[in-house]
Amino acid sequence: MRVRLAYGEHGLDADFPAERTVVVEPAYVDGAPDPAALLRRTLREPVAGPPLREIVRPGQTVAISMCDGTRAQPRHLMIPAVLAELDGIVDLDDVVILVATGTHRGNSPEEIAAMLGTDLAARVRVVNHDARDESSLVWCGTHGDGVPVWLNRLWVEADVRITTGFVEPHFFAGFSGGPKLVAPGLAGLETVLTLHDAKRIGHPSATWAICEGNPVHDDIRAVVAGAGKVDFAFDVLLNREQQVVAAFAGELFAMHAAARSAARELAMRPVDGLFDVVVTTNSGFPLDQNLYQAVKGMTAAATVVKEGGVIVCAAECRDGFPDHGSYREVLSSAESPRALLDGIMARPDTRPDQWQVQMQAKVQCKARVVVCADGLGEEDLRAAHLEWTDDVGATVREALATAGEGARVCVLPEGPQTIPYVG
Repeated sequence: MRVRLAYGEHGLDADFPAERTVVVEPAYVDGAPDPAALLRRTLREPVAGPPLREIVRPGQTVAISMCDGTRAQPRHLMIPAVLAELDGIVDLDDVVILVATGTHRGNSPEEIAAMLGTDLAARVRVVNHDARDESSLVWCGTHGDGVPVWLNRLWVEADVRITTGFVEPHFFAGFSGGPKLVAPGLAGLETVLTLHDAKRIGHPSATWAICEGNPVHDDIRAVVAGAGKVDFAFDVLLNREQQVVAAFAGELFAMHAAARSAARELAMRPVDGLFDVVVTTNSGFPLDQNLYQAVKGMTAAATVVKEGGVIVCAAECRDGFPDHGSYREVLSSAESPRALLDGIMARPDTRPDQWQVQMQAKVQCKARVVVCADGLGEEDLRAAHLEWTDDVGATVREALATAGEGARVCVLPEGPQTIPYVG
């Protein structure tokens, strides 16, 4: 059985024994035949609250948040749709688009042009949020379970604040999109570190598709409700071709609840038991640009792998670990996944990117993880406590042979776009 895995921009084919292989994918929905019309209608017929044009007034300033370059958000469709609704009411000079980087690096002018289109990128002000630039932040008080809240000044001081993003299951925040476009997207480092501390990340409800009762998402909502007031929110769902299949807009929390419900129907897929081997990806480009992001694919696989089983993750990692941020440094701070996990749980403070290492180490304490990545070599992966392969199919066959007669493999060609569960 040959399966095309989402990998980089072109995919990766791998062969598996048909009689022992179960392929699990999200429910497929065709892309909207006229996405621009769908987005325009969504902005005018929101899930809850008034349409966007009824919210803004002449002379007001507007801040619009959007995902950074590691996300597949169709910014080139969504941002023009929002600006078209503002046209004739708000001057484009009074609009700022904020790239909700969280603690990620800022996007280059070339990347922003690719994200928005060259013409639009040249006509509108676009600013990368910088969680570490204290001069760009405003203190907004303490919210939720003791979260000190610093938010982007341009966001806080705008008259009208609009989030744009897309919704998919998230490995510790429940779902992406919605309030995450404010926190952690536009939050200061201290706020992000608190939201991602070891206790919250280690909570059993800090996982895929759970929001209420999830301490990470509960506090994200509390921060946004208390300090990051959103006047209008706009999210989409995407299929494997990254085409828009549904859109939601309006009051933030009602909109996000509706989008989550639809995303859950597409992504959550039942299986009949745990597997000896699970093959996963990180959904291809842009999400599989680095190993840091690929932890999401590993975590999706961990939901259905047997204790002591094998996870094979195919992620291109063209950006390496990456070299920016603290992920690589934290990974090298202990000699094994168990030591990493124990050290993180015992540490009184939170280090940047430790949450990704915590999730990775948790997966590795359950199963062996083997990675196929053109952007990283065997020594790189060994330094990350991971195993290396350049042949996914061969690695799976070896793992099945070791597991013995009756061993099975589950393949998640789209990685974290599919969240399997035993049902």
